[in-house]
Amino acid sequence: MPYVLGVDVGATRTAAAICRLARVGRPEVEVVGLGGPGGGVASSLRLTPDGEYAVGEAGDPWLTATGFARRIGDEVPVLLGQEWVTPEDLTALLVMWVAGQVAEREGGPATHVAVTHPADWGAHRKELFAQALRLVGLDRCTLVAEPLAAVENHLAAGGGGDVLAVVSIGSHAFASSVVRRALDSAPELVGTAEGYDHHTGVDFDDAVVGHVRAELGRELTDLDPADPWVAQVLARLRFDAEAAKRALSALSEVVVPVHLADGVREVRLTRPRFEDLIRAGVDLAVDTLVRTTTAHGDPDVVLLVGGSARIPLIAETVAGALRGRIAIEAAPETSVVKGAALVARRVVEGPDAEPEPRETSVLRRFDDPSLRFPVGELGLTDDEFTAPPPRPPVDITPLDLPRGPVQRVVRGLKPAGSRRGTPSTDDEDGR
Repeated sequence: MPYVLGVDVGATRTAAAICRLARVGRPEVEVVGLGGPGGGVASSLRLTPDGEYAVGEAGDPWLTATGFARRIGDEVPVLLGQEWVTPEDLTALLVMWVAGQVAEREGGPATHVAVTHPADWGAHRKELFAQALRLVGLDRCTLVAEPLAAVENHLAAGGGGDVLAVVSIGSHAFASSVVRRALDSAPELVGTAEGYDHHTGVDFDDAVVGHVRAELGRELTDLDPADPWVAQVLARLRFDAEAAKRALSALSEVVVPVHLADGVREVRLTRPRFEDLIRAGVDLAVDTLVRTTTAHGDPDVVLLVGGSARIPLIAETVAGALRGRIAIEAAPETSVVKGAALVARRVVEGPDAEPEPRETSVLRRFDDPSLRFPVGELGLTDDEFTAPPPRPPVDITPLDLPRGPVQRVVRGLKPAGSRRGTPSTDDEDGR
């Protein structure tokens, strides 16, 4: 069955979701497992000795690139071994790998691909990324801003609201945005703020590690981080600290294990203590959200997306600052990628028509004598009724670029930094 694909390349993890076409009723989105923890894959590329790239695998830091998606538009390329590679080429290679993995699973390529990008990107960054995607063979592709994708997912699930605020708190990135909907126009991104100095998921992990260090004292501080065994202990501690952070979203207390040479130490951490540790960072994030929404009035709905959005303190603080209804999914880290798949579906199939109004029991039983105020027949014909207008399409950025020579060609997972001959200037639309 034909399908469309949504891809969300985050600072730490990359996720994918598909939506099958030609289905009747509400579209169903399926998050695709890419082999990593939580269903996604690490947003990293490692240059191998044979000149290819391995996706999501840790290795020599001199040969491994991470965090490149947020660097698109940076004129300084990434040095991997002897190869200079631009951030947009690395991101496009990762998207190509995801599309290939999904095509292998589904038995064929996606009809269309939608890839998310940060809300503050301008035309220059989007054009660079668009061209890089074309060079790896992803011609049928659409770029969509992350908050617009989140809103699309919210609407597809039956949510509403004319003014929606989107708060994204991931592992390394924070953003607050305002999206406005109107009956006669597409959803519009009217305000956004990227919080580069805001606390995110990794900072909350640091707070848990700091609590453990304070509890254990010199048992940890006296360890030599240069010792390979100590490095493994500290890496395990960060992993357990992240797990504790997630568990405190549902539990009132957790125990963080610390594996030392003479045994395991267990450090107790309660949710109130954890909230005290992160409250300043959460308050800063919510203050930024309030400033972002001030010019547009109180939002009808506030969408919380990103893995750290499930922390209860965040929803409580937002609810205390804004009057809008709080909306969060059970897995908020998938809200954006599912919305991207829905955007790709809308590009292919067009906007959905609003559902026909359901008949109520009163209209169906107009002759029921038990009604105190019987409702008579309307006496109208079907021709006198008009269908409601369709919901407007999502505001998206198509990958239609002007003709002209390109500087670099990337084929397969080969080093994208090597220069190749300039390709023909044939009309790319005819590919």
